[in-house]
Parts: sequence; structure tokens; C-alpha cells
Amino acid sequence: MKLSQLLEYDPIIVQCHDNPDADAIASGYAIYEYFKEHSKNVRFVYSGRNAIQKSNLLLLINYLKIGDVLEHIEEWKDDEFEGLVVTVDCQYGAGNVTRIPAKYVAIIDHHQKEIENVELSEIVSGLGSCSTLVWRMLREEGFDLDDIKINTALYFGLYTDTNSLSEINNPFDKDMRDMIAYEKSVIIILRNSNFSLDELEIAGNAMKNYLYYPKNRFAVIKAKQCDPNILGLISDFLLQVAEVDEAIVYNEWPGGFKYSVRTCVKEVHADELASFIAEGIGSGGGHIEKAGGFIRRDLYEAKFKDLDTEEFFRTRIDEYFDTFEVIYASEYEADISKMELYAKKKIHQGFVIAKDILPIGTPVIVRTLEGDIETEVSDDLVFMIGIKGEVYTNHREKFERSYQMTDIEYLSDDELLKPEYLPTVHSRNDGSVIDLSKHAHVCISSGATQICACQIDKRVKIFTKWYTETYMAGKPGDYLAVRTDDPHDVYIVERDIFFRTYEKME
Repeated sequence: MKLSQLLEYDPIIVQCHDNPDADAIASGYAIYEYFKEHSKNVRFVYSGRNAIQKSNLLLLINYLKIGDVLEHIEEWKDDEFEGLVVTVDCQYGAGNVTRIPAKYVAIIDHHQKEIENVELSEIVSGLGSCSTLVWRMLREEGFDLDDIKINTALYFGLYTDTNSLSEINNPFDKDMRDMIAYEKSVIIILRNSNFSLDELEIAGNAMKNYLYYPKNRFAVIKAKQCDPNILGLISDFLLQVAEVDEAIVYNEWPGGFKYSVRTCVKEVHADELASFIAEGIGSGGGHIEKAGGFIRRDLYEAKFKDLDTEEFFRTRIDEYFDTFEVIYASEYEADISKMELYAKKKIHQGFVIAKDILPIGTPVIVRTLEGDIETEVSDDLVFMIGIKGEVYTNHREKFERSYQMTDIEYLSDDELLKPEYLPTVHSRNDGSVIDLSKHAHVCISSGATQICACQIDKRVKIFTKWYTETYMAGKPGDYLAVRTDDPHDVYIVERDIFFRTYEKME
């Protein structure tokens, strides 16, 4: 759905979820301003038992000067609204938003889809905040994003909904974080007005009741219901204990459990652990060191009704450690007698010679849908774009042995799949952003690359010889591959990519 599709309606109500947070207020206000600019008769409302009382939300409302714009409606007492109701950061008909009977309905949200059969919907559940979704939609419409107040509000919406930016995973969230212009001084004030003396007491009491499990050096704390950022504060503090490598802090909400994850060892990524904990019963993600998630109560009770929450977290974390093997490629000796021989097919891929787009020595972040790759431009660095749009790096000498370069532009080759998010390269020197796909050309594998490979039956983490500080993760069904010309060049290939990339040799 495009925002411009909603311009045929008038009047319009923009509605946040009940008891709105910063993300709901920011994203809802930005949509309200979009309609105002197009001369629509529009209202901005929220419901819930009480009017907003949280200190930083009141400061945000005062900063935006919307105290007389944002209406608190305890319940809708009028007849059916003859215009369009747009629910923002929530879904019309869901349990967290008071229903306003309306002739027309639209949804803009970033949570898991709950409501079906609403034609005018833009629900992107992989985003960290609704602010990101609104920012993206406004950019697509060419809306003026130079309004520093709207930008600051959207940034704060992302900041709060991703636990101080620690749970960012989606590249669109990262792009908004990096690209949007905002007032840093205002964010500092809002951030430092985040909790009250009562919440300080909650944090202190929670830390007195920690549970520690020495086998895998992790600790778990249950806190009383509080703002999610308090969970991050407690877990940050907990991780500073010498004996603790992983910290999980959680609390209960009416719909489930919110939790924060922190790690400080390279073998455990917080985003992966957070995702594992919620697998099948919620959602989790974030950053390598900081992450978090939410477990839905209905799904939890259907699957783990015999476990109390403390036992659940202990069990899930133990299961996590039991499910993976760690491989350090520079030391690994693969048993190729249990593997089969494969050759790479003559497939089309994309490539960019790094020094052609940035000076040698430039520290960069390669942003992809799968995550960020941090590296430095060198004389022989090559960026590769795989058949599904996945990005990885190669070295010039090895690349030229394995591929034939062409002058065909990457975006013009119909054999290549174009991913939802086209990869970008961000210079850490000046902040410039380069769309990798616009500089890429097609290369064709020579067929000379041969590997020994076998399917894995458990999770594997590989620290390759090229990247020793972060791992490549594989799940059951993926393939462990070893190049025949370099026994320490060990890596993972996703199952669906493997058979499109390699063919078995007789």
C-alpha cells in the first residue's frame, strides 16, 4: 500500500494503539502531518484508560507542540465514522487498540500480522519500529523529510522500540538510523528522562534475585513490569559481572514476555540467541552484542504450559548451547572421507572491485538483508553478490581463478534475482552510501572450483580463515563446504542455494 492511495478519503482519523509509546506517537504524528500537507480533514487520537503520563512521552509531545492535536478518547461514543481510520503501530480490530467503527479502514504496522482481510494494509513485521516503516513510506511519496522535529520523533521512535538501538536487525532500520537528520540534544533529553524513581527501584530489586548457571556462564533475572528499556539497563549491568558471558532479563506483560539479551563472547551472538529463545512462540533479534524479543503468551502456554518462566529460559538457553558446533577454520581438519565432491556450476553472479568505488584503506560497512559486514577496502578486495542477492567478500587472485568477468551490468541481467533490499556500502570515514548493485557487473563462474561438502544435522558456527571475529552460521539441512585447493577454506552454503550453485561430480 502507498500513502498516496489514502488521499482519496476525507475525513481521516489517525489512531495509535491504546496507551501509546514513543514509536506510536512519532509514526502516527508523521502520518497526520502527511495528510495535513494534503489539506485533509484529519484527527490524531489514542485511547486507553489513562491519558499519557510517562515523562519522556510528555516531553516528546511538548517538543512536537501537539498537546492540542493528540486527542485522548477513552471510548468512541458516536455513530460509525464516515471516513477513513488509519491505525498506526497497531492493527484495526486487534486487542491493543480501541475499535472505532468506521466505513473505511487502513493499517500501517510493523508487528506480526494479526488481522486479515483489510485491503488497505502495509504490515512489515521484520522492521524494528513503525517509525522506520513510516519514514520509508514518506520517502517513497517524496514527502519533505527536512522537518527536524518529525525526523527527531521518528528517530526516537526507532530508538525506544529497539531498546536503545541495540535490537536493530533489518537494513531499513539501519538506514534510517544512519541517514535521518535529527536533534541530538533533544534525543539526549528524552533518553535521560526514560524512567522514574519507581522504575529505579524495580531495577535494584530485580538485580538482587538473579539466577546463575555456571556451565554456560549465563544469568537470568525476572523483573517487574516496566518500560522495556529498563530490561536493557539491567542486562547491561549484569553483563559486567566477571563470571557472566550471557545475560537475559525479562518481565511479564498481558500478552506475553518481553526479554533483553546481552553477550560478550564471540561464539554467541545476542541476536541469534534472542531469535532461538522465541522460535515458534514469538520473535527476537537485534545486534551481535545486544538483542531482545517478545514471547506471545498464547503460544507459550500451548507449547510450554508445564514450565514456569524461569525454567523455560534456563531450558531454552541450555538447548541453544547443545544445538551447535563451533569450527575455527584455520585450525579445522575436515574429514573429507565422509564428504562428496562437487563442482561449481557456471552461474551468473554480481561483483564489484572494491577499490573502484572507494579509496584503499577506507573502513566500510556492507549492509545486506542478512546483516552487516565490516571490512576495509584493500587492493585485492572484491564484493560478491550471490544468486539470491546475498553479499560476501572475496580476494582478487582467488576471484580471478574462479570467475570470468563480463561487462554486463548486474541490474540488467534477468538471470539474477533482485532481493527486496539491494546491498549498500557505507564509508565509515565520511558516511557516504553507495548502492552496490549500481556499480556491479556480472561474473560467470568458471566451473573450475571444486569442493568437498556434506549436509549438516545440527547448527554450526564457522569462524572462517578470512573472518576470525564473527561467525558464519549454518542450520540443519545446510551444507558444510571445504575447497579442495585450500583445506582451511571452510564455509557454509544454505541448502536452497547449494543445489543451484554446485553439481555433484561422478
